[in-house]
Amino acid sequence: MDPTGKIKRDIDDQPKTSVEGLLRSIEEPQPLPVETEPRPMPDVAVIGAGAAGLTAALRAAQSGARVVLLNAHPKIGLKILMSGGTRCNVTHEAVSERDFNGGSRNVIARILRAFDVAATLAWFEDELDVPLKLEESGKYFPVTDEAQTVLDALLAACNRAGVRIESGARVVRIERDAKEIAKEEEYGADVDELLVETAGVSLPGNPSSIRNFRLGIQTVRDATAFDAGIVSRRGGQGWAPPNAKVDRWVSARRVILASGGLSFPRTGSDGAGYALAASCGHTIVPPVPALTPLTADDPLCRDAQGVTIDAELALWAGGKRLEVVRGSLLIAHFGFSGPAALDLSRHWLRADGERRVTANFAPGATHETMMAAWLDAVKNAPERTVRRQLGRWVPERIAARMCVEAGVDPARAVPQVSREQRSALIEQLLERDLRVKGTLGYEKAEVTAGGVALSEVDASTLVSRFSPGLYLCGEILDVEGRLGGFNFQWSWSSGTVAGRAAGK
Repeated sequence: MDPTGKIKRDIDDQPKTSVEGLLRSIEEPQPLPVETEPRPMPDVAVIGAGAAGLTAALRAAQSGARVVLLNAHPKIGLKILMSGGTRCNVTHEAVSERDFNGGSRNVIARILRAFDVAATLAWFEDELDVPLKLEESGKYFPVTDEAQTVLDALLAACNRAGVRIESGARVVRIERDAKEIAKEEEYGADVDELLVETAGVSLPGNPSSIRNFRLGIQTVRDATAFDAGIVSRRGGQGWAPPNAKVDRWVSARRVILASGGLSFPRTGSDGAGYALAASCGHTIVPPVPALTPLTADDPLCRDAQGVTIDAELALWAGGKRLEVVRGSLLIAHFGFSGPAALDLSRHWLRADGERRVTANFAPGATHETMMAAWLDAVKNAPERTVRRQLGRWVPERIAARMCVEAGVDPARAVPQVSREQRSALIEQLLERDLRVKGTLGYEKAEVTAGGVALSEVDASTLVSRFSPGLYLCGEILDVEGRLGGFNFQWSWSSGTVAGRAAGK
């Protein structure tokens, strides 16, 4: 049996040449529309036109609100277009709170129940007119295998609902108009205290305008406005507003913050959203890249480059096994990619002290069962070579590297292998140290771990507990899922909850 044949499709979720081409294209300056007439103040301003932002804008508009959607980059939906190797894995057949890391799983479960997988599938098929297909991996893709299909459908739905989309409109400041409005509505001068005491609570006779915001907008024509250098330096430090000139101001009665995290900063994800949330009183759980490849100096990366194999990866720190993930593993020249490595990356970055990653290339096997299989070969197939014996679990190039390290001739018959050599080979099959050194960081991360603490939003509406009228959804929150459509499901679910609540 070919150990690699059944998992090739899982690697389709990795960035391909077309994704790199898309990243290169975003550097090109884009023409921006010129406003010729003043527009009425929107009820809801949505910051960020990714999956969560587009969903939130659509839901708010469908709830009757006048909505403006502000996207920092001149091109809309870049991460949607890049996702799933440009195929866009919109969700998974089975999604639960156990598929996510970050904040309270009880809160995550509540948001997922509000707009679950069944509702998502019906939404795509019936409302967005995007037929989906279920693959053996449990992942749903558009039947076109084109992420553009998903983005076009979302944009068309927003257009039908009356959402005004402004691209190249980077929000770099968020302020309240509360005192002026409170004065107009005769609430008195102590409006700041009033807002804190009544966060998320409707006041008798209180018009929605008491929650008014002013958003400072920087006009952006290309990706040079986003500081990838700042992204690489971010950690637990404070989140100051971007050092950018405000070109104009937009007012709105309510705001939905869906600006994402730090992954692929050239698309506009440079942490500006964290600064906006922090300025509204929120705590930012220090972010790290997630679903990003692991770097390593394992000789396998040279000898078996391009090989994919089903494996179980374990993260060790302080002598303890902290996490175990199983999935397809892609051996690359720089280290390891594929679902198994990507899912483990956030845990590697969160772990303290000296860390290491081991691979079990025979998931489910133990030292005892492996030893029994070897002794059975010695007794019943004494002519079998070491290469053929190892080939029951790993491809030939991996087997060859293991033989080199164990000092065994791969053409030697299994009965001729010493006890020490046999033990060394079994150890490499079941617990090989992959010599992981780090990750490829935000530039290759599909999502960001960390963000606004989930305890700081209301679980039923995702409204801020500190800033009434401010809602948060998507990647800006401290929630991130494993590979396989789970992060998109979080975007659809959280965007729906925030959009419907803000649009009322």
